[in-house]
Amino acid sequence: MTHNNDVDDIGYQQFVSPITSAVMNDYSSEHKGLDFGAGTGPVISKVLTDNQFNIKAYDPFFHNHSQLLNETYDFIACCEVIEHFYAPSKEFSLLKSLLKPNGRLYCMTDIYHENIDFHDWYYKNDPTHVFFYQQQSFVYIKEEYGFSDVFIDGRLITFTV
Repeated sequence: MTHNNDVDDIGYQQFVSPITSAVMNDYSSEHKGLDFGAGTGPVISKVLTDNQFNIKAYDPFFHNHSQLLNETYDFIACCEVIEHFYAPSKEFSLLKSLLKPNGRLYCMTDIYHENIDFHDWYYKNDPTHVFFYQQQSFVYIKEEYGFSDVFIDGRLITFTV
């Protein structure tokens, strides 16, 4: 499966709007953010930068600026990334450590639930999707990594420190 990662594509910008809208609602240009797993087309970084937000793109394959992992952030965007984690424990531990007090981690992924026939579920057909989540998974992550809260709204999952 391939993705159209053109940062100027209006459809792509609308797809990530649950995260960009939440960030613009919750934060201001004085806050510092990280687009973790930004990919080949860091659309979240583009949309937020265009709106005068301070955000840096990190991706181990396409924006491998490892020095960014030595800083802390008010918010982290992680859009369509967590299903690619081969070691979710390591990655969620890292993400939590990168957040300032009262910071937020915004994740987007398709959430598996009991009404989905896994055999027919399109999301599992992407060979790069190696880990799937249910609502209970996010409660576990909240408790295991010491987030104070988790809020799920459709595909948007928001963890608060």
